[in-house]
Amino acid sequence: MAKIAFSGLLGLAASLVLRTGLAAAEPSLLEIQKILAGKRFVDLTHAFAPGIPHWHGFPDEKRETVYWYDKGRGSIGEGFFAETFTHVGQWGTHVDPPAHFIRGLRTVDQISLQEMILPLVVIDVHAEAAKNPDYTLSLERVKKWETDHGAIPGGAFVAMRTDWSKRWPDGSAMENKDAKGVSHYPGWTMEALKYLYEERKITASGHETNDTDPGIAASRNDFALETYILSSNHYQIELLANLDQVPESGALVIVSFPKPKGGSGFPARVFAICPP
Repeated sequence: MAKIAFSGLLGLAASLVLRTGLAAAEPSLLEIQKILAGKRFVDLTHAFAPGIPHWHGFPDEKRETVYWYDKGRGSIGEGFFAETFTHVGQWGTHVDPPAHFIRGLRTVDQISLQEMILPLVVIDVHAEAAKNPDYTLSLERVKKWETDHGAIPGGAFVAMRTDWSKRWPDGSAMENKDAKGVSHYPGWTMEALKYLYEERKITASGHETNDTDPGIAASRNDFALETYILSSNHYQIELLANLDQVPESGALVIVSFPKPKGGSGFPARVFAICPP
C-alpha cells in the first residue's frame, strides 16, 4: 500500500509540474552568463599589424598615430592616444561574407547575430597535414569524425585544425612555396564541403590557412571551394589560431566583427567557450 500511495503522489506531482510549466523552466540569461563565465575561454584570433602574412595581391597595413599623450608624436594633436588603420577587409583573422566573391549576396553588415554564436566542431587533421602539406579534408575523414563524436549538429561552425597557424607570423612558412613558386598548404575538398553545408546544414566554416582551397589550387588562382561556400550565401573565417587548445566537440564559438555598411570583409575576433 505504501508503495502504491508513493507512486500515486509521484504521478500527481508530475501532473502538477506539467500543468504549471515548472518542468519547462529554463535558466535565466543571467544564470547562463554565470555558467559560461566558469568555462574555459580560448582566443582563436591572431593579432594583426603591419607585416603579417596576407594574400600577395593585397597591400600591407599602414598605421598612423594621429594623437599621442604628449606633444610631438601625434600628427594632429595630443592629450590621448588615437590611430588610423589602413588595411584591406581580408586582413589577419577575418570574415569573408558572401559578397566577397558573389555580387548581390550578403555583405558583412548583413550577417545576422544568430550566426555568430554556434556549436563548434573541430576536425583535427594536424598529423595528416604534418606528413603531407598538400593534404585535403575528405568526406571520409568528416564521416570518421561523426563516427567518433556523433552527427555534426545543424547550424554548427566547422573548423579544420591543421596547426598551420603555428607558422604565424612567418609569411614564407605560411605560403610554403617550392622552387617553382607553387604553394603547398592544406585545404578542403568539394565533397566534404557539400556534405557539411547541404546535408548537415552547418552555418559556417573556418581554417588556419589563408585560403579555403589548398595551396596548389590557389597558386593557379583556382578558388572553386571558396566560391562554393560564398555562393551558397554562407560566410567563412580564415587564418584561425589556437585550434589545438579546443576540444573536437562540446565547445561553443563566438564569431564577431565590426559592421561596415556594405563591407566586403573585415578582421574578426573569434573565441571558443570550452568545458573546463
